[in-house]
Amino acid sequence: MKRMKVSGLVCLVLSGGAAATCPAWQEGEHYSVGSAVSYQDQAYTAVVAHTAHAGAGWNPAAAATLWRQGGDCAVPTPAPTPTVTAVPTPAVPTPATSECGEAWQQATVYVGGQRAVRNGSIYQAKWWAQGDDPLQSGSWGVWARVGTCEQPTPTPVPTPTPTPTPAGVLAQIASGGRLQVESADRVAYSWPGVYFEGRFSGTGVGVRLDDGYNHYNVEIDGQPFAKLARPGNTTYWVKGLGAGTHTIRVSKRTESPGVVGRFGGLVAAEGGQVLAPPPAPTRQIEFIGDSYTSGLGAESGTRDCSDVLLVNASNSDASFGALTARHYGAAYQLNGYSGVGLVRNYNGADRGTDYRTYYDRALLNSAGNQWVQGDWKPQVIVVGLGINDFSTPVNPGEPYTAETLKATYKAAYLEFLAKLRRQYGSDAYLVVSATALWQTTALVDTAQAVVNEAQAQGDARVVYFYYDGLDSMACGWHPSVNDHRAISAKLITLIDGLQVWP
Repeated sequence: MKRMKVSGLVCLVLSGGAAATCPAWQEGEHYSVGSAVSYQDQAYTAVVAHTAHAGAGWNPAAAATLWRQGGDCAVPTPAPTPTVTAVPTPAVPTPATSECGEAWQQATVYVGGQRAVRNGSIYQAKWWAQGDDPLQSGSWGVWARVGTCEQPTPTPVPTPTPTPTPAGVLAQIASGGRLQVESADRVAYSWPGVYFEGRFSGTGVGVRLDDGYNHYNVEIDGQPFAKLARPGNTTYWVKGLGAGTHTIRVSKRTESPGVVGRFGGLVAAEGGQVLAPPPAPTRQIEFIGDSYTSGLGAESGTRDCSDVLLVNASNSDASFGALTARHYGAAYQLNGYSGVGLVRNYNGADRGTDYRTYYDRALLNSAGNQWVQGDWKPQVIVVGLGINDFSTPVNPGEPYTAETLKATYKAAYLEFLAKLRRQYGSDAYLVVSATALWQTTALVDTAQAVVNEAQAQGDARVVYFYYDGLDSMACGWHPSVNDHRAISAKLITLIDGLQVWP
């Protein structure tokens, strides 16, 4: 459960001669790091690459995680405002900002103690939050209602327009995992288990990759073909196949929270052709968790691993999540992050961050990055968070005792399940997964309590999944390939019993 370090962001500093005129900020535009715009007579510079999706409210004045004030360009001087004769209207009292604060914004990051106004009420954040609607926050949620404030009737927000699928790389493949579209010809990613599936005719095909860190599996016609280690910026060629139609699958074996990989599509060999991809499955499963979910070190065959062996032996395709999804022919996401817990990371590391810090991102190392859900609406979500919270005792100086950690974890888990319910709807099954830990029952006891309370509140589609009996013969006592197969078999039995799919 060793945590991989997240590399820091590189800030771009612009310099030059006379400042050019800032282009006006517009919804629907893509902005790279360092882009300068004008908005409400102010210059702003993008600090995170993003697309300003229509209706998202990510304007420079509201989205402080995406923009900083100032820029190396000039703001156009507004034309003089013509004098008009005002028609008298009744005065409407407007509360002072000091009394009410700023209106809540979905894209804004809030930390504990900050306040926001929502529908005439003042809410105060208990801890870090982004995108959690105060109106949906229960007694255990991130927001506490601390007062009222009469606000003018808000202007209705238009329904966001879905981002169109590029005609390039995504037209060639069916994919799984969280992607960020950088252009029509390139997508970026950093979660484990991302995969691409395509079809082609001829005797070979090229795969465009730009990744100097991760390892990949390549399958041809459903059979293992090659393992790629740190391919770099290259086109990897599959050659020497028999003439005819073939399938290819490229999947990311390793975790890389601090490194972004990129896929640039398929290239047909001479005389061949890239064909339309296989149809996307209607069945969808999402796996949320840590190194167990990622398949960390699964193929090592030993508990004592060097850093090199740890990377080489990690294989998301061998994880219980990938095995379960492929059993059902389902599309899947493996949203695992080693070393992080729901509220407490392994051995109390990196205080102030936890799994919730990263869950909404497509690119893990980019603060403020936002994954676009699109048509992803899984029927089953398996949540396995808590191993890192409870597998090590609370250290002196941590803001918990053993008992308050369990209470905090339970409250946060119920709120996280409520978030998933809002995101994916009432029909999805939320599977709370737990396993035995050395010399403590805190995880299994508290996870079971979470399920019991959710069901008592009327959510019958929150269910409990427990597994044990592992040989743990992988790096750092992680599940081995045999363990992942056993976990998958038990999970398949549970899903079959739920009758999710006919």
